[in-house]
Amino acid sequence: MSTYNALLIDTESYVRELFKQHNNPNLIFHNLDHTIKVADRVYEIAAHYQVPDKDLLELSIAAWFHDTGHLITDPPDHEEKSVELMLAYMKTKTNDEGLVNNIAKLIRITKFPPSPQSLPEMIICDADTYHFGLPDFKQTNKAMKKELILRNMNTMVLDWEKNSLELLKKHQFFTSYCIGTLQRGKEKNIRRLTKKITGRELEGINVSETLLLPEDGKGNANKRKNSLVARGIQTMLRLISENHVELSNMADGKASILISVNAIIISVILSVLIRRIEVETHLTIPTFVFLASSLTTIIIAIMATRPKVSQGNFSREDILNRNTNLLFFGNFYRSKVSEYQWAMHTMMRDPDYLYSSLIMDIHQLGVVLARKYKLIRLAYTVFMIGLFVSVIAFIVAIMVHTPQQPVINSSSVSPYS
Repeated sequence: MSTYNALLIDTESYVRELFKQHNNPNLIFHNLDHTIKVADRVYEIAAHYQVPDKDLLELSIAAWFHDTGHLITDPPDHEEKSVELMLAYMKTKTNDEGLVNNIAKLIRITKFPPSPQSLPEMIICDADTYHFGLPDFKQTNKAMKKELILRNMNTMVLDWEKNSLELLKKHQFFTSYCIGTLQRGKEKNIRRLTKKITGRELEGINVSETLLLPEDGKGNANKRKNSLVARGIQTMLRLISENHVELSNMADGKASILISVNAIIISVILSVLIRRIEVETHLTIPTFVFLASSLTTIIIAIMATRPKVSQGNFSREDILNRNTNLLFFGNFYRSKVSEYQWAMHTMMRDPDYLYSSLIMDIHQLGVVLARKYKLIRLAYTVFMIGLFVSVIAFIVAIMVHTPQQPVINSSSVSPYS
């Protein structure tokens, strides 16, 4: 038992370090937090059945490794990559081929749709999908969708709610413990998704038939076709907009890192190196080069994130001529509520104006993104060059500098010393 505990502790430490080394901000759902939860749920379910220690060890190691493949490869192949990582690790820990093969089998059985046969296989499958029956399924489902978008798998999120509902309906809990604990919660999540989809479909029919794609008189087939086209266009525009916003957030994060790092550098220079210049005068030029590069980097990073707000109002003539994008707050924040309501109702009654506003909004986001990323690239370049030049300058200054020898006044030295 003590050997099992030591191996399990080593495994947990190894997987945590693996997630740290391959830190991927795109893993919104399949991250270390999810892995820890699955490992905890494996222990919870296994404890209910009082499984033997060896089976619990195999389950725990499989739980820790089951999603590590996401760190290196795409979702469809992640189980096999997880097995590879586990095999490479276990070779350094044990020669027990039976143990290793059982762990590999447990990892592979989590591939959807699973078909577990033994109790350990049922336990790890239920632990991996435990969140299907929890109240926070809405949040985890959003995290999964966001992760797929960030990993450039946008086709997988088309009709996301419908796909999620289908997944929940096909899914089943295998252990009696999870059926009793989570089945009601899963059915509640199914009802929530069904209600949401039904509401959206009714709204989509109204929009497609009255605003977006008018019926051309060729019957129900054309109605269905137009409705599908309208939904496809809406989904495309929504995904593009979400991707732009996500990229903007990433740009702001990169700028924030630059500002924070260089602010620390400047504070260190001002508090430490400036005082040393009074004594070590040969460090003056390298210090001011370093200070100048950090200050320039901060200024450029601030320019990248500095918001720009337009005049904030519009005229009725602008709306009638379709010259204003009402989807951007900078074009209406100074207008009266009544004027904005009139303008929005006018735009929603005009399909061409509505779609052109959506397209214009995406274009404006793209223009802002281009400016941000150009400035951030410039800031990183300045920081990199400034850091390199500063280090070289410090090295040259130290090597060239000849320390002054202290002058000893011979007349003051005692002949008896």
